[in-house]
Amino acid sequence: MQTTAQALLNALGSPDAELSIVIMDDGQIAQLNEQYRHRNGPTNVLAFSMKEGEFADLTPELLGDVVISAETAAREADVLNISFTRRLDFLLIHGILHLFGYDHERSKADEAEMDRKTEALFNIISKE
Repeated sequence: MQTTAQALLNALGSPDAELSIVIMDDGQIAQLNEQYRHRNGPTNVLAFSMKEGEFADLTPELLGDVVISAETAAREADVLNISFTRRLDFLLIHGILHLFGYDHERSKADEAEMDRKTEALFNIISKE
C-alpha cells in the first residue's frame, strides 16, 4: 500500500507529501464516523486533513490521515465482484483525493470531477 500511495502522490504532483494510512475494523471506524462526522455505523473510508485549521502551515508536506475499514472494504469487494486489493486501492485514492480538497458531497459537478480524477489515478496505479 505504501508503493501505491507514493505513486498516487507522484501523480498528484506532490511526491514529498506525507500521509498516514490506518486500516481498522468496522467497530473502530464506526466510532470515528460518529465522533467526527456525526453519522451512525461504519463507513468504508475517512480522511482527516492536516491542511485545515490554525496550524495547517506548520508542516506543509503533511497531508493527513486516510482511515479504511478492512471489513467494509471486503464486503464491498464481494458485492462489486472485485479483489480486496482493488477495493483498497480505490478507497485509498478516494481518501487521498479528500486530503487534496476534492469533495463529492458539495455538488454534482464536484462529484463528477472527483470521479474523473479517481478513474485517472486508478488507471495510473493499474499500470504500475
